[in-house]
Amino acid sequence: MSEQLLAKAVIKLLAKSKSTLSVAESVTAGGLASALTEVAGASQVFLGGVIVYSDELKVSQLGVSKSDLKRYTAVSEEVAIAMAQAACKKFKSDFAISTTGVAGPGAAYGQKVGTAWVGLASKKTSFAVALSLAGDRNSIRHAIINSALAALERTLKP
Repeated sequence: MSEQLLAKAVIKLLAKSKSTLSVAESVTAGGLASALTEVAGASQVFLGGVIVYSDELKVSQLGVSKSDLKRYTAVSEEVAIAMAQAACKKFKSDFAISTTGVAGPGAAYGQKVGTAWVGLASKKTSFAVALSLAGDRNSIRHAIINSALAALERTLKP
């Protein structure tokens, strides 16, 4: 499903369940929030988010543990979950999505290009999805956005 169709489906499901969403983005640098707000009616369910591209901002804006960043790196399941949980709490949303990864052009955090994690948190559950993607920087970032939206759609479907 396309990014636009996934975003519409997510907004519709959130509205139907009277739920709210926030985001904490690193690798997608606002692309996820942009995809969501392209949808008419998004303002009814999407509260906002934060772009935390640097590790320092992951700590200062979200409270991600410095020791987790050192032990696992920013591109990890643990940090993706911590980012999503922190966004849920910070924005008082019912759900939150986080994105972290390496889009290129070169490897980072000891991870190859295309390695990414999508975190999802709610009051009931928190989990992360591992991604191993191929392509150029732009296509990797869009694939991460699609994966994030798809994960939330699956979570929201009755």
